[in-house]
This record gives sequence, C-alpha cells and structure tokens, in this order.
Amino acid sequence: MEKLKNILLTVLLAGFAAALIAAPAEASDAARQGLSLCLQTVLPSLFPFFVLSSLVVASGAAEGFGRTLAPVMRPLFRLSGAGAVALALGLVGGYPVGARTTAELYRGGALSRSEAERLLSFCNNAGPGFILGVCGTAVLRSTRAGLYLYLVHVAAAVLTGVMLCRLSPAEHSPARPPRRGQAQSLATVFPSAVRDSFAAVWSVCGFVVIFAVVLRYVTLLLPPSPLLIGFIELTNGALSLSAGRRGFVLCAVFLAWGGMSVHAQTLSVLEDSGLSARLYFLGKATQAALSAPLAMLIANILF
Repeated sequence: MEKLKNILLTVLLAGFAAALIAAPAEASDAARQGLSLCLQTVLPSLFPFFVLSSLVVASGAAEGFGRTLAPVMRPLFRLSGAGAVALALGLVGGYPVGARTTAELYRGGALSRSEAERLLSFCNNAGPGFILGVCGTAVLRSTRAGLYLYLVHVAAAVLTGVMLCRLSPAEHSPARPPRRGQAQSLATVFPSAVRDSFAAVWSVCGFVVIFAVVLRYVTLLLPPSPLLIGFIELTNGALSLSAGRRGFVLCAVFLAWGGMSVHAQTLSVLEDSGLSARLYFLGKATQAALSAPLAMLIANILF
C-alpha cells in the first residue's frame, strides 16, 4: 500500500511539473488570481480572528468561558466547556479558525488530546461573511437564501458533533492537566499573537495560491464540473453554481466539505500540534452528507 502511494505521488508530481513546463502562463495567471483573493478576502477576514483566538487562549479567557459553557458542551458533545471557544470562533471566523483555536487550546492544556481530536470533527466551518456574501448574494442572488444556508451549515456542524463525539470513546481523564495560573496579561501576549497570526495567515494564503494553480490545470484537462471544482476548492466551486434548488443544495454540501484547499490549510495549522486529523476528515464527510437532506428541506420552502 505504501509503495502504491509513493508511485501515485510520483506520477502526480511529474504531471504537475510537466504542466508547469507546458503551460507556464496558465500557472502565472492562476497564481495572480489566487494572490488577489488572498489580499482582498483571506487576509482581511482571517487575520483578526487568528489574533482573537490567540489572545483568548493565551490570556486565560478560554478557561473562564469553559467553566460557563461546560453545562452545554458536556451533555451535547462530551467535551469540556473550553471547546465552545473553538466552535464559536470557527462558526464566525471561517476556515481554518476553528482548527487553529482547537490546536491552541490543546497546546495550552485546556483540552485533552481526545477532546481536541473530537472537537476537530465539527468546529472548523465556513463563516457567515463568506456564506452570505459569496453564496447568498453572488450565487443565489438572495440574502435570505444565504441566511438559510448559514443556518443549515450550523445545524449540520452541530449534528455532526453530537453524532461523532458520542460514537467516539470518551476520555475519563485528561491527557495532561490544564496549565493553570499561566495566563498572561494582554500587553504581554498581544505582540506575539499578532506576529504568529500574521505568519499563519500567509501560510494559509500559500495553499490558496497553489490550489488555484492546481484547479486551473485540472479544469484544462477535465470538463469543469461544479462537483469536481467544489471538491478541490470551495470559492470557485460555489461560484460555478447557479441560483435555484440545485445550487442551494450543492452550496450547502460544498460549504460543509470545505474542499481540498481548506483541508490543506487545516493540516498546516495542526502541523505542530501532534493532533490526528482522522476525525476531522470523517467529520467533514459526515457534515456534507447531513447538509444535503437539510438543504433539500429548506430549498422546498425557498424555491
């Protein structure tokens, strides 16, 4: 199996190298578009939430939220209350804020390894700005449809969390004790939060650019199916759809899945955490599967 993976990777890399040599202008144009998307959308939307998540964890505010929200998180998801911070920031900040916050909570000791990996299955989501602006206004031409799409997205994420957190074995004792008494003042953590968040956002932008190039070559070689585009990259997948029931349902599925570009971004923010992404991928597939019937029910009302 490992040998087959190596052969497949070699073939893919050789094909990508051949494409870069055969059509370098296409790569340059796609990279420029990807960089423009980063400067106009990704950097302004993600950077403030990356800073906020770092400040919440480093200042010790996550533990305060955790104590307050534990009565909600434990019955629903069998998680400590601190996980609510990652869920909330993931639902308002967009990909991959939820995953990054989870990794920081785990590093800080607010979550055990088991809790963090289960939380990853449903906390990393698209934000309302993208859903209302791109999917609602640009694609479906309806702010109302965008609002319902966001509600479907949130509902599918919560249902995924309830299902997978209950199916996965719960951990009765934390993998390591929370680091109490180590909260730092805002003046101390703010400079490092800004510096680290800026570096993290540019890492995300790197994946946006490279997947823009990959998507360009894929659509040159294969028929540009919305399903294929949405599987690879969320924004272009959504923009390839048209208004109506089908567009609404497929938008819901694309948002829940996230796309391979988002998955690569998520893996990058988890890189040094030591957390497994197995439940993360299972969660995105489950969320996509749940989003389809939920969206179909709402589409019958809207269209």
